[in-house]
Amino acid sequence: MELASTYTFDAPQDKVWDLLMDTTAIASCVPGCRELRPIGDDRYQAELVVTVAAISGNFEATVALEDKMPPNSYRLVVEGTGRIGFVKGSAQIQLEPAASGTTVKVAASADVGGAVARVGQRLLEGVGRMTMDRFFACMAGKINRDS
Repeated sequence: MELASTYTFDAPQDKVWDLLMDTTAIASCVPGCRELRPIGDDRYQAELVVTVAAISGNFEATVALEDKMPPNSYRLVVEGTGRIGFVKGSAQIQLEPAASGTTVKVAASADVGGAVARVGQRLLEGVGRMTMDRFFACMAGKINRDS
């Protein structure tokens, strides 16, 4: 599955970068995230509840921030497993100054398997896009509240 999208934040690039590195903000904005705790430099353990169609379950995942070039770009790598399946994915995140703040470009790819993929195969792209949109809308709301 491949996803790409662009989001606009009404804040300077360095402030958006700082927010995207804030694990408390990230955990509060990832749909279904129960916990995000550090396990090393730029590596985290996440506990998530995932629902696709009629399938729901808990996932344990590792999240890594790689190839960081503050405040311009980084790569997010996720590997997770649960009773209902697995996910392996990555996203290239690019921040660029814009006339009204900062543009964040996301290019993501993921492989999903197990029951969640079998039952929800046709829905996965829509669920992935909706999850990404909800996350970035939540993060943009945090910037607006702090401004």
